[in-house]
Amino acid sequence: MRITALAGGVGGARFLRGLLHHLSGRSDGPHSVTVIGNTGDDITLFGLRVCPDLDTLLYTLGGGVHESQGWGRADETFAVQGELAAYGAQPQWFGLGDRDFGTHIARSQWLGQGMTLSAVVERLAQRWKLPEQGVTLLPMTDTPVETHVVIEDEDGSERAIHFQQWWVQHQAQLPAKRFVVAGLNQAAAAPGVLDAIRTADLVLLPPSNPVVSIGIILSVPGVRDAMRGTTAPVVGVSPLVGGAPVRGHADACLSAIGVPVTPDGVAGLYADFLDGWLVDKADEASMTGTEPAIRAIPLLMTDIDATAEMASEAIELGLSLRR
Repeated sequence: MRITALAGGVGGARFLRGLLHHLSGRSDGPHSVTVIGNTGDDITLFGLRVCPDLDTLLYTLGGGVHESQGWGRADETFAVQGELAAYGAQPQWFGLGDRDFGTHIARSQWLGQGMTLSAVVERLAQRWKLPEQGVTLLPMTDTPVETHVVIEDEDGSERAIHFQQWWVQHQAQLPAKRFVVAGLNQAAAAPGVLDAIRTADLVLLPPSNPVVSIGIILSVPGVRDAMRGTTAPVVGVSPLVGGAPVRGHADACLSAIGVPVTPDGVAGLYADFLDGWLVDKADEASMTGTEPAIRAIPLLMTDIDATAEMASEAIELGLSLRR
């Protein structure tokens, strides 16, 4: 199978790790997985270009992630961040570890030398041995884009802050009026992105944030049209369990765009191309309508075996929906 997945950070990365674990045990391989990663979270900090979702995918699939956090490097130290704090360098609300700094320095150097983000990601993926697992990681676009959140101050005036500041520093507690992606009107899908969707045997939407992860990828010109036009079944995994996100602030993002915080509400965001939808057993009764095809299973990614079982169910649902 040629599987293509649209993914954000922690939830998407953990699901994809389970997918690879499942695929490694199948007898009908080899299989290839192309991951289209969200770059709307990208930010420049201390003069370095930081790509949080791409890095979480690299570290998780490459075996170097901080497991309890789900992001950042394992066995991390923070000497450089401490020195920056001593100098009064800002911001200090976004913690970068010493190992993590290595990734950002290399990326920024190569971008500064004229390499595209796609070429940089390919080089980073080699370091983390993703190709050896049959994985191709693609940024959604090579154009620098950044998601901003429009909030309202006490005096009623509106201002925009970077998504990372809203998400990390303010923990999504500031009510969001709307999301704006700077640079999106000049963006084009990165090389290979549209072909990966059009030529796939199965397209998966892991349990990533439907608004600021998968939703941003779908906003890149041409991506949503490719999703509508692919002959592959499109199967999504609900990011909600019992009507709430397992982690993160997907509920705040959904509320900001007026979408109910329910699996049914999230599925509606993909209604123009979604064929199959995995929901947690606790949410099965809340689903309405006959499309997409629904399958209710346990969706907590408690360990890699449980996650692999989720991925297996997604594949089997997709195979049953082949056009």
